[in-house]
Amino acid sequence: MADAVGNKAAHEYYLDVPVKKTPFYAKGLNNTDWGMKDRLSRIFQPQSGNTVMLAFDHGYFQGPTAGLERLDVVIENICDHADVLMATRGALRSCISPTHNKAVCLRATHDMSVLFEDLSTGSGFSVDIEDAIRMNASAIAMQCFVGAAGERDSLENLCRAADLGYKYGIPVLGVTAVGKEMARNARYFSLACRILAENGASFVKTYYCDDFEKVVASCPVPIVIAGGKKLPEDEALEMAYRAIASGANGVDMGRNVFQSEHPVEMLLAIRKVVHEGFNGKQAYEYFLDSINK
Repeated sequence: MADAVGNKAAHEYYLDVPVKKTPFYAKGLNNTDWGMKDRLSRIFQPQSGNTVMLAFDHGYFQGPTAGLERLDVVIENICDHADVLMATRGALRSCISPTHNKAVCLRATHDMSVLFEDLSTGSGFSVDIEDAIRMNASAIAMQCFVGAAGERDSLENLCRAADLGYKYGIPVLGVTAVGKEMARNARYFSLACRILAENGASFVKTYYCDDFEKVVASCPVPIVIAGGKKLPEDEALEMAYRAIASGANGVDMGRNVFQSEHPVEMLLAIRKVVHEGFNGKQAYEYFLDSINK
């Protein structure tokens, strides 16, 4: 017990200093509780309001993927430069050191493997919330198939995850899946992102497209873009720039990082776009300068 003897007689109540009423900086998330905001602030950096996520969860339905045959070799060397690791619990426990102390967005759905032609019919909730807590997850990611055969089941999984997330203070990332029959345009992505947000997603991952500012404007929570297929480095950096300029709050890139011949330099160049306001050309010049040093 603290000793009451020797305390200062005078007290400073700072009566001339008004109490700060600062809204939470992440879009649409001011009314979430303290624990969720704490986790969100590990994902979205307070200085920029944005995030650089490193996705290496491809193996959960693709198996060994080009560039990810050895997670313990490839990802271990680059994950220090990401804000968030987007991965499955199996990959993290078996291959990634916990000493990196990075925010984790834990893949919490299982889908049909690439052996099946239609990947939209087999999505399920695959992680117990208590295991997500044991993994110290800053968020859990749920794949959703809006406009496809698995829509109802995947949205039910999202709602279940959101309920658990609100209960334990863990944000849910809603991921808009795109199948062969789905249009990759602003009309579809606006619809899908809005549905995920209204069903409880704290933030949404989707694809960049033309008129992307309309997708962002109509979604009440932060949007992070998926990197998608491997592009030349200058094109990937330009895509990231255009997404951020359109209002996205970050990128979740995988193949455009780990399939690059210079993954560390690529990830650092992406950070320049997301956190420091570089445009695509400036970031690509930084990338070239970095690999030529």
